[in-house]
Amino acid sequence: MVDRPSCPDCDSTEEGTPGHSRRRFLQVTGTAAAAGWLKTLPSPAHAEPTSSPSSSSARSSESLVKTLYDSLTPDQRKKICFAWDHTDSRGLLRTHVSNNWQIVDQKTLNVVSPFYTKDQQELIEAIFHSFYNPEWRERIHQQLKDDAGGYGTQQTIALFGEPGTGKFEFVMTGRHLTIRCDGDSTEHVAFGGPIFYGHAAKGFDETKDHPGNVFWPQALKANELFQMLDGKQRMQALVHDMPGEHEVAFKGKKTIDGIPVSELSADQKEVAQKVLKSLIEPYRTSDQTEALKCLETQGGLDACRLAFYPDDDIGDDKVWDVWRLEGPSFVWHYRGSPHVHVWVNVADDPSVPLNV
Repeated sequence: MVDRPSCPDCDSTEEGTPGHSRRRFLQVTGTAAAAGWLKTLPSPAHAEPTSSPSSSSARSSESLVKTLYDSLTPDQRKKICFAWDHTDSRGLLRTHVSNNWQIVDQKTLNVVSPFYTKDQQELIEAIFHSFYNPEWRERIHQQLKDDAGGYGTQQTIALFGEPGTGKFEFVMTGRHLTIRCDGDSTEHVAFGGPIFYGHAAKGFDETKDHPGNVFWPQALKANELFQMLDGKQRMQALVHDMPGEHEVAFKGKKTIDGIPVSELSADQKEVAQKVLKSLIEPYRTSDQTEALKCLETQGGLDACRLAFYPDDDIGDDKVWDVWRLEGPSFVWHYRGSPHVHVWVNVADDPSVPLNV
């Protein structure tokens, strides 16, 4: 599906739009809103007592999803709830990922003809916030404002399986968005499966400095590492045969392009760790922990390679817009031209299939 050009002036949500103050409240106080919902919930029967931040954040998201599921009417369930292994023309729907798509027809926020009750809308937004590092929530909302006119206008959700049974997953999609939570019921994968994020801050074709793009600092951190490479290392890192952005299936033991992180010097490896940290930083602690655990299982960063693709260099400034960090079952493909698209696929086993 082809992205539409974005106009921040046309897409912005006007002050006074019905629901604006409520959405703004949740935007600023997402953690508190989620906590308020959780005060009314019993601890999941299968959850072990824990004080771990990663376990707590996972339980918060999954508990909120369970509350949402229980609140749905039969008609709502018919439209947004599916069997765990439901397939359609897109393949296994639960694991599909794309840069701009609607998993169902029903928008999360529709003022004219709402599909969800006000309480359900607030709950869905609290779930959405719970996926992210609180320090990133304002930036995520800025991305949604620039790309989709704000939260809820283009986003849709679907639930697979049944919360509390050991197999369930919540998926939210939209323009420049595919995000999930699975309660650790999806084995071997981080983030519940492949995810997508992106941003076209000032329009479809961004300029070389990507002004206002909330994800561009990730590329700057990767380029900081490139600047530390010597001539021979740069020859290894620069790759002219650029894969398609959606080509993030795992290669396993097959040859991966780019410079091996294992061959970097100690100070270069330190910056490589900072690149990795910048990539996982937007997400909740439990997802960060799970992604790092999957990476460690396959050999850590030393098992990965870093490639930069010079053929799509906006402004010819040698600040590489397209790059990729890849291991046997870890792919983070960053395409910054003409605007930012990022495809993520992380697991602890390269045999996990991809559905795009």
